[in-house]
Amino acid sequence: MNPILAAPLAAVLLVAVATDLRAMRIPNWLTFPAMLAGVAANAALGAWTGGLSGAWDGLLFSLSGFGLGLGLMLIPFLLRVMGAGDVKLLAAAGAFLGAETVFRAFIWTSLAGGVYALGVLAFHLPQLRAVLRSLRVSVELLAVTGRFDYVPATANARLPRLCYGVAIALGTGLAMAQAAFPSAMSALLPSWAAIL
Repeated sequence: MNPILAAPLAAVLLVAVATDLRAMRIPNWLTFPAMLAGVAANAALGAWTGGLSGAWDGLLFSLSGFGLGLGLMLIPFLLRVMGAGDVKLLAAAGAFLGAETVFRAFIWTSLAGGVYALGVLAFHLPQLRAVLRSLRVSVELLAVTGRFDYVPATANARLPRLCYGVAIALGTGLAMAQAAFPSAMSALLPSWAAIL
């Protein structure tokens, strides 16, 4: 990732966090222009440094990150674990970051999302217990009948929705820092994070 693109991507991520926390959605007016800006900026920077060949390299770099970011988040979206805005936000980040860094961003986002979810659940223990109880009943029915029929918890026992844009911004920020300052980040992060 070119360091020049860090500030615009950081601005997109901050706006995404603000809109996600306020309205629980990440709007198209933010993600689609960010996707185009990431692709155009990488192509332009490539052209600046390497002419037409550099422009193609920048374009492929950006499109590979866009495609990987989109693909990694598509499965959770299809499973209804996250919203379309989250998918488009990581795809837009990929357009800025390229495939290698967006993959790191996805890993960091997943870890940040897990910690975030545990933090939210700590404040909603009755709902968590009700959902886990429903899941236990479903598993018991599977053991007895051989069919898995999820018995949903009551509406007031549903788990709270997460604003996953927060986790995406944190994970992407960590991946950006890791790409920009590899030796400093390896000194700060635990040893298992060296594989990233």
